[in-house]
Amino acid sequence: MPCILIADDHDLVRETVAAYLGQVDEFTVLTAASLDAGIKVISGEIPVDLAVLDYNMPGMDGLDGLDRMRRSHPQIKVMLLSGSATREVATDAMARGADGFIPKSMPASSMVNAIRFVLAGEKYFPFDFAAQANGGNSAAEDAGLSERERQTLEQLCLGLTNKQIARNLGLQEVTVKLHVKNLMAKLGVSNRTQAALLAKERHLV
Repeated sequence: MPCILIADDHDLVRETVAAYLGQVDEFTVLTAASLDAGIKVISGEIPVDLAVLDYNMPGMDGLDGLDRMRRSHPQIKVMLLSGSATREVATDAMARGADGFIPKSMPASSMVNAIRFVLAGEKYFPFDFAAQANGGNSAAEDAGLSERERQTLEQLCLGLTNKQIARNLGLQEVTVKLHVKNLMAKLGVSNRTQAALLAKERHLV
């Protein structure tokens, strides 16, 4: 069972997030109120798989806290949590080794999906932030999917393979591969899982 550390100096945020994640059967949740306290928890007897760190809490000093966590515990996945950081900060955090970035405005269910995504070995970057790079429009507005691409995305969200999608839509498998490649490019994602998450969050299908 994955163990997640929630480190945030605001009691309400920390306790609310921890309580919500604690309801998810697959997670064990630990908490800390500062970076130093978080590092101490991680150094304890319970192995931690993922640390979710508040960007503005004591000890972080911007992204220096991320660097410190990476140096002290390189084996642990790290996500940053923030209600105020800009897209530029999030991008810099990812470049400096963060596995994901969670805006505090994110719905709780989406946060759980983002955490699962990172625990599975992927990187998570907020789709809203990605959309800002394309002129500030929402991902749905920027998508511009054709009807066939939308149909392919709908099938992809069901977890179907390219072969199964081809059979269901009456297409050649090579054509489905092309549709998947095109729709991922339009959505600004790098894999099928990200495409499915975006589709569900933005009601694209």
